[in-house]
Amino acid sequence: MTNDPNPAASPVPAASPPAPPPTPPPAQPSAQASAPPTAAAASGDAPKATAPAAPAAAPKSHLKRNLILGGVGLLVLALLVWAFYPKPLTVEVASVTQGTFERAVQEYGKTRVRDRYTVSAPVAGRVGRVLLKQGDSVALGDTVALLWPMAPALLDERTRAEQAARINAMASGLARSQANVSRAVAALDQADAELKRSEALARQGFVSPTQNEAGRITLRLRTQELESVRQEEDAARHELEQSQSARRQFAQAPLGGQQPSFAVKAPVGGKVLKVLQQSEASVLAGSGLVELGDPAKLEVVVDILTEDATEVLPGAGVELLNWGGRQALSGRVRWVEPAAFTKVSALGVEEQRVNVVIDITAPAAQWQSLGDGFKVDVRVLVQVVDKAVMVPVSALFPIGSRSGIFVLEGGHANLKEVSVEARNGVSAWVKTGLTVGAQVVVYPDSKLKDKVPVKVR
Repeated sequence: MTNDPNPAASPVPAASPPAPPPTPPPAQPSAQASAPPTAAAASGDAPKATAPAAPAAAPKSHLKRNLILGGVGLLVLALLVWAFYPKPLTVEVASVTQGTFERAVQEYGKTRVRDRYTVSAPVAGRVGRVLLKQGDSVALGDTVALLWPMAPALLDERTRAEQAARINAMASGLARSQANVSRAVAALDQADAELKRSEALARQGFVSPTQNEAGRITLRLRTQELESVRQEEDAARHELEQSQSARRQFAQAPLGGQQPSFAVKAPVGGKVLKVLQQSEASVLAGSGLVELGDPAKLEVVVDILTEDATEVLPGAGVELLNWGGRQALSGRVRWVEPAAFTKVSALGVEEQRVNVVIDITAPAAQWQSLGDGFKVDVRVLVQVVDKAVMVPVSALFPIGSRSGIFVLEGGHANLKEVSVEARNGVSAWVKTGLTVGAQVVVYPDSKLKDKVPVKVR
């Protein structure tokens, strides 16, 4: 109760209009905002009841919106991180092994007969057809070929005219010699007649014995003169025949005829490796006819680069591969020739090479099918190391003066530098820096770096 003198003029709280309720959020309506206005008007303190409800709804809506935006941002960030995060590279790996390391020089070679004999013509002539064939057996002293005299050279017209003139001159000389013979015969008859007449007179005492002696000497002189001119006649006749034979047509006698031949003999026994002159022909002195040898005595010759030949020593072990048999043949280096030669490779590069001669040490029964000039793959061992740590050569790459390799550890490729002692076409001998059984990356990609995550293919 108040002391106001005019109670009628004072406002009545119950009659004042009620305060409008706050607008609830659309997502979650408030329980206080949903109360009817009559309840708010009935209470004597309506502003105090409705004022705290509006400030409590606004922070909840802002918090929820911030949570949604934050979640979307985190999701986008996670997607960006996942998209730009480096993915593990797919690699191939191999294991580090331990065993016997072998380094060899491998080249193409060919077989050849150790002792080869070339039978040649000792003089120039016409050789008959060689009846021997490759693979025929011959003994020491057997006839290999027959030689006949060579046909004379053909005459041109000028030479034939010269020969005709020479024949005429020789015929004239023969006629002169025959005339001299006739004159000498007449002189001899005259000397003989004078000697007989002188002897008859000497018996009658009309001439001295000294005159008879002079007649006998004259008779002997005429006899010697007759003998001399007869020799000149024979010489002129032979010269004429010689000139006439130069113009005579040459006719080759058959191989089985009466013309004398020269037999070429085999210097050794063996088999015919090659017939160098099969058909009949005119050959010069020293021309090869056949090649003889023993195919059971084979060796292998291979030409290798001089920088590799310095490591090949006599007695080194050899493997002969791809020769046609099922298994490899064993061999041993007999000697390395002291002089090298220049050879042009298939790419047109000049190379210095040297021949290496190899003896076949495998049993002869294993290579009976081999012959002279057969191709073989030669593998000469130049280094053998037991219990060597080896890695594939495809896993190594150069790093300065040394070699690098990626080792797989904990899903990452760790780069290590190693020192390679030796390598062949497949493996490399690494003395230190690696453990047996470790996984190394082979054929590393150019994108592969140290500590990069990888996954095995």
